[in-house]
Amino acid sequence: MNAPLARLLAIAGKEVRQLRRDRLTFGMIIGVPLLQIVLFGYAIDLDVRHLRAGVADLAATQQARELIADAGATQVISIVRTARSAEELEQLIARGEISVGIYIPPDFDRRLADPSRTAAQLLIDGSDPTIEGIARALTNLPVSQRTVFPTPAGGVFEARTFYNPERRSAVQIVPALIGVILNLTMVLFTAIAIVRERERGNLELLINTPVRTSELMVAKVAPYVVIGLIQVTIILFVGIYLFNMPLRGSLLDVYWAALLFIAASLALGLLISTLAKTQFQAMQLTIFTFLPSILLSGFMFPFDGMPKAARWIAEVLPLTHFVRLVRGVILRGINPMEMPSDVLALIAFFALMMLAAIARFRKRLD
Repeated sequence: MNAPLARLLAIAGKEVRQLRRDRLTFGMIIGVPLLQIVLFGYAIDLDVRHLRAGVADLAATQQARELIADAGATQVISIVRTARSAEELEQLIARGEISVGIYIPPDFDRRLADPSRTAAQLLIDGSDPTIEGIARALTNLPVSQRTVFPTPAGGVFEARTFYNPERRSAVQIVPALIGVILNLTMVLFTAIAIVRERERGNLELLINTPVRTSELMVAKVAPYVVIGLIQVTIILFVGIYLFNMPLRGSLLDVYWAALLFIAASLALGLLISTLAKTQFQAMQLTIFTFLPSILLSGFMFPFDGMPKAARWIAEVLPLTHFVRLVRGVILRGINPMEMPSDVLALIAFFALMMLAAIARFRKRLD
């Protein structure tokens, strides 16, 4: 064996041994492709079915019940809520509790007998163009064969699209991009911050001061809160003035929701910093948590199209709740307190991650 080849094999062998000793990197080699194939092959389904729907049946006739049954039989929607009026359906859509509303007026049977008129209304949440395209398939739903009335030429339903009738993708994507960008930068910056101090030997100096563990961690993340709010401002400015994104809710509500998400992301970054030994490992773990967040949060793919197991995982991720909140405030003009489950989820995630990070930090010091 010649000398160059021997040196090459020696260095390659050393690299393999290093990878074997670095259990985190070795796990990422296996974990990342497994995570991606499972998410893309199992959790991501573009053939969306069972959209959450609500019904306001003011006719309460046999024909109306048959129409509701036929709509559910398509598997495009699943009836999860009932309402007493079209206004109540609109409120349910605004709060994100349903994606589609079926409004059947009191004179439904008379309308059904007139082929020149639509008999009912289909209310659609247009903040996600993908959902709108799927829900519009119901406008061509034929009346059940059991009816004695002819099917209206234009279909049974008249579709009304809320919040994004032009079906512009930027209206849906830009608000959620606030969360995606914050999720990556806040977690990454914070995860690296503590590890960097440890690598440089500064952490031992800080430990020997009267500063408590909780005070040290809060102080380390405080500047990143300001950085996160600056990023939110930049994205909002570009979204409104470059992409004509509407801002139907209060600007203060946007910042309040963003502040909750920033806190949750920073707490996750702190926990990662207690798990990683090097800045490279911190980056690896950040990417590992970022992939499921971006794919399962509803940012790219409709949440209703995911299997139940994937939706359970998504409910644990803070980005899922922030995407709902920020779209609700910016596109639907609601107050975050009208979506209390998402607000409480972000607060609970922050508290759990912060407690776990402090506990692990103390353990490592011991």
